[in-house]
Amino acid sequence: MAAQNAKEFDIVVHGSTGFTGRLVVEYLLARPNSGLRWAMAGRSAEKLAAVRDEVGAPADTPLVLVDSADPSSLQALMARTRLVLSTVGPYQLYGNGLVQACAEAGVDYVDLCGEPAWMRQMIDAHHAAAQASGARIVFSCGFDSIPFDLGVLHLQNEMQRQFGKPAHRVRGRVRKMKGTFSGGTAASFKATMAAAATQPGVLDLLKNPFSLTPGFTGPQQPTGHKPMVDEVLGMWVAPFVMATINTRNVHRSNYLLKQAWGADFTYDEMIITGPGEKGQAVAEAIAADKSMSGADVLKPGEGPSRAERDSGFYDVLFIGQNADGQRCSVSVQGDRDPGYGSTSKMITEAALCLLQDAASTPGGIWTPAAAMGQPLIDRLQAFAGLTFRTE
Repeated sequence: MAAQNAKEFDIVVHGSTGFTGRLVVEYLLARPNSGLRWAMAGRSAEKLAAVRDEVGAPADTPLVLVDSADPSSLQALMARTRLVLSTVGPYQLYGNGLVQACAEAGVDYVDLCGEPAWMRQMIDAHHAAAQASGARIVFSCGFDSIPFDLGVLHLQNEMQRQFGKPAHRVRGRVRKMKGTFSGGTAASFKATMAAAATQPGVLDLLKNPFSLTPGFTGPQQPTGHKPMVDEVLGMWVAPFVMATINTRNVHRSNYLLKQAWGADFTYDEMIITGPGEKGQAVAEAIAADKSMSGADVLKPGEGPSRAERDSGFYDVLFIGQNADGQRCSVSVQGDRDPGYGSTSKMITEAALCLLQDAASTPGGIWTPAAAMGQPLIDRLQAFAGLTFRTE
């Protein structure tokens, strides 16, 4: 740890010239940082300097040239920073070398990845190296999957407090959401579909709810692929596009927490659309929507205006039931649009939490809930506009 503290930077924001990376830089500038040493990184010195000036960062803000395709630049980065915050996706196209470098050098890493097949490849390739070096690598530190991963953790903590045992069945239900998915999310979706069409085994990983728990397979899980009436809520629910990544991360959290929620843990995510014929019609319309793969989605680097980001929000309900039939509900709300405004704050707080509050977390490839748990919930509520509430 002494060697790490002797490094030049605590955090390097890789991808600072992209839309989300720029939002991370703006958040770091606005947040009280108490001596945090951070730098902006990217491939172009000119673009970095332009973004630095556009966002009003001090003229002496350090700029670091990093090219994900250049191993020597990655090695130079490892020597300078304690943690890399990467917004450069799709990660399956641009992330391999950086994750490997961090895992081997003992440098912490957080990203916004929602690409489960690539994440499994990284776990298989680099988890052991990260354990050996002490690098804590935490994928999915944005809207996918922090509100869901930590929402389930918060629910399970409440189940333990109230009833002395965890919920073996948890439903994640999106009640309200306003905002856009990021251009990076859409690009990652397209890259994943392309990989599934050309690489053996990728499609099997995408279909497997336990794709991120090597050596462990739990009970059959609800697919969440079709509109249905939720028997607990008595309302129609529809497929949720982020469920294919969030559910995998939640199962990995349980796996990393040594099956604290039970080896029979069952979890799904869907969108609440309401009761009766109207609820059914909305659910069926959502199920038929293909906009994520359409030609008019945002491109990486594009995003909504500040007014649109500030007017966005989300509200997710988690309902847990244990083997005795006892039930508890909690909710997670965010006060910005999920894909940009909230995500940029979540990943920054995750980076700060990993550096400042998670000294006891050993090296390895982690989820937010398993690596940081309650300290990250506390940070998100204090700084990032999230609310975790028992209902």
